[in-house]
Amino acid sequence: MIKIICGVDVAKAWLDAWISGVGHKQFANTPEGVEALAAWCREHGVELVVMEASGGLERPAFLALWKSGQACAIANARSVRQFAQSMGRLEKTDRIDAEMIARYAEAKKMVPAPPPSADQQKLTALAARLRQVTRDLTVQKQRQHTTTEPIAMASLAEAIAFFKRQAKALATEMASLIDADPLWTALDRSFRSIKGYADRGVAYLLADLPEIGTLSNRAITKLVGLAPLPDDSGQRRGQRSIRGGRAEIRSILFLLADIARKFDPSLADFKERLLAKGLTKMEARTALARKLLVRLNAKARDTRQALSAI
Repeated sequence: MIKIICGVDVAKAWLDAWISGVGHKQFANTPEGVEALAAWCREHGVELVVMEASGGLERPAFLALWKSGQACAIANARSVRQFAQSMGRLEKTDRIDAEMIARYAEAKKMVPAPPPSADQQKLTALAARLRQVTRDLTVQKQRQHTTTEPIAMASLAEAIAFFKRQAKALATEMASLIDADPLWTALDRSFRSIKGYADRGVAYLLADLPEIGTLSNRAITKLVGLAPLPDDSGQRRGQRSIRGGRAEIRSILFLLADIARKFDPSLADFKERLLAKGLTKMEARTALARKLLVRLNAKARDTRQALSAI
């Protein structure tokens, strides 16, 4: 059991750290500051550093600490805040946040979460950028419908051509990464056995859900945010709903499930049965995406097992 935990509240300029029995100390959010934080943790026998997810600001320090040999994990910011409020800590400062992160990690019995491989980090970053470029491309195309002025139209056409080139280059680089990795190549082949699943769908799934095939169906659906969560109390049985999870990959699964049902009669029949039972279109859509994710998880599990047996 991990006994000594350092909670770290991450800001753009500073890292506020707190260790039980030691107290609070602030470090610059720079390579030198992270190195000093690592030395402070070693001095006090810290077994685990836990940071709050801060929109990506935590990643450089997280990776640098792991590189220095310090085990780390990242906590959900909303969960930490709710924990602090449940403990009666309504006030909020960087020092208090660092303390609450450490106490939350202790109560949650958090364990080290090693960083993804360099290729996984690259694939995830490329997927995020491809999403940005795709959105920018959509915006430029929409603007074409709001102007007829020749110079503006030419400018829009130039921007659209630029974003198309970027999207193609990013997709090509992602495909090269997948082709170079035996596991990803095998998973790509397995996922494509479901009709309607194409290049970008595979790339997004591998980039944003690397855990696929390693978790139970219940765990993977909850991780994505497709598991129906109960809302019961006493004799009352509330409406189940989905909450949290990874919104980006969930939106992809909604789209892929809708495409897949056009090729797979069992998926189409499944959705129709749900609608016939009185479920709303959104409830049926969610259930269909969840069913597709379970199938993909099973395929990924079989693929991983087959490769490990070789």
